[in-house]
Amino acid sequence: MTRKQNIIMEEHTKKKKGTATEHSFWRAVGRRKQAVARVRLMEGTGVITINGKNFDVYFPQSIEQQLIQTPLTLVDMRLKRDVSVKVEGGGFRGQAEAVRHGISRTLIAMDPELKKTLRGEGLLTRDPRVKERKKPGLKRARRAPQFSKR
Repeated sequence: MTRKQNIIMEEHTKKKKGTATEHSFWRAVGRRKQAVARVRLMEGTGVITINGKNFDVYFPQSIEQQLIQTPLTLVDMRLKRDVSVKVEGGGFRGQAEAVRHGISRTLIAMDPELKKTLRGEGLLTRDPRVKERKKPGLKRARRAPQFSKR
């Protein structure tokens, strides 16, 4: 990376990190497996929108809906903030956990004092588990072909 690119990168990160922009929203990225969620948190009435749809339409299962709401209910902001999310990659569960991770990070960007509460519940830790790659000579990552004695 050249010096000029480094300076531009520093300016770019200074603008975004932890401060509200002219539209007064906070943003962060959450990840889980192959899913990436870009989250925006703003003042509002508790509306959660994911990829342009209401979150209970995008995630019809109640377990995933509860998963997404966990960080907001934990800090009593469920009805005080609107959340807008663009999520891509992975499956439903991975996307739901990526959204939860992103919401937790935006809450920290908004108010750093919430970090202790969210950290205690394990909502700020990025789950590092991903699918293991397939190895040559095996059927899957660790599954070997069936052994035949004769």
